[in-house]
Amino acid sequence: MINRVILTVCMLAGMLGQAMAEEYPARSIRIIVGFGPGGGGDVIARIVAQKMSESMGKAVFVDNLPGAGGNIAATTAAKAPADGYTLFQVSNQNTVSPAMFKSLPYDPVGDFAMISTTSFFDFAMVTDSASPLKNVNDVIQAARNNPAHFNIGTISIGSTQHLSAELFKSMAGLEVPTVPFKGSGDVMSALKSGTVQVAIDTLPAVMALVKAGSLRALAVTADKRTAALPEVPTLAESGLPGYHSYAMNGLVAPAKTPHEIIVRLNKEIAKALAAPDTQKRLKDLGIEGRSSSPEAFKAILESEIIKWRGVVERSKIERQ
Repeated sequence: MINRVILTVCMLAGMLGQAMAEEYPARSIRIIVGFGPGGGGDVIARIVAQKMSESMGKAVFVDNLPGAGGNIAATTAAKAPADGYTLFQVSNQNTVSPAMFKSLPYDPVGDFAMISTTSFFDFAMVTDSASPLKNVNDVIQAARNNPAHFNIGTISIGSTQHLSAELFKSMAGLEVPTVPFKGSGDVMSALKSGTVQVAIDTLPAVMALVKAGSLRALAVTADKRTAALPEVPTLAESGLPGYHSYAMNGLVAPAKTPHEIIVRLNKEIAKALAAPDTQKRLKDLGIEGRSSSPEAFKAILESEIIKWRGVVERSKIERQ
C-alpha cells in the first residue's frame, strides 16, 4: 500500500512538472546578476537574455543585485520559487566565496539546479606599453631582483583576478605585494602611473587598451592561447607549466526546479549562444560563448571551488 502511494505521488509530481513545462514560460523571466550594470558579467547576461526573449516569446530581463561578494544575489536566487521564473548567473565569485567566507547563507552547488555554462574568458597579465618588461621571464626576474619596489595590481581582495595573481606568485616563487583596487579602471590608472608594474585583469577589461597600444599583454592565464590575442603566450608556455586560471559564467535555477523546465532552458541557452551574431559580439569582447550540459557545469563548479580553496589556504588570506 505504501509503495502504491509513493508511486502515485511520483506520477503526480511528474505530470505536474510536465504540465508546467508545456505552458512555460507564461510570464517574464528574471536573471539575477551579482554585479552592477556595465561589467563583463552583466553584458554577457544581457546578450543571452535578449536572445532568449526573442526565442521564447516572453521578456527575459536582468536584475542587478551587487554586493557582499555576490552573496546577496546568490541568496536571493536560492530562496526564490523553484518555478523557472528566477534564474541566477553564476560567476567565479561563487566558486571563490566558499574559501573566502567563514560561512555562507547558501550552498553554491546544493541550493541550485544547474542549467548551462554561458561564457568563458581569460585573464591577462599586462604592463604599460612603455615598460621595459617584455615577457613573463622579465617580470619574474624584476620581481626577484627588487621585490620591495615591484607591485602586482588586481581588483578587490578575494576576486578571481586577485587569486590568479596569488597563484602566479606562488608558482613563480615570488614574494611581492599584490595591490587591490576597487575596479579595473583604477588598476589601469595605477599601471600608467607606475604604482604597479604589472596587473592581472579580465581580457574584456584590457582588450581595447592592448589593441590601442596603451598596454602590452605579456601572457594570458588559460590553458591555451586566446583567439582574440593569438600572438600572446599563456603563462604555462611562459615558464609556469600547469598554470590555469579563467573566468566563467553560467545560469542556474533554484533547486527542485522541474527537470522539464531545466531541459527547456538548457536548449534555449544553447540556441542563444550558437547564434552567429552572439558569437561575434562575444568574440569582439574577448569572450568565448559556450553552453554545456547541467552535469558538465556542475563538475566545473565543484572543481573550481576546490582549486580556489587551495589557493586561499596557501596564500594565507584571512577569511571574512
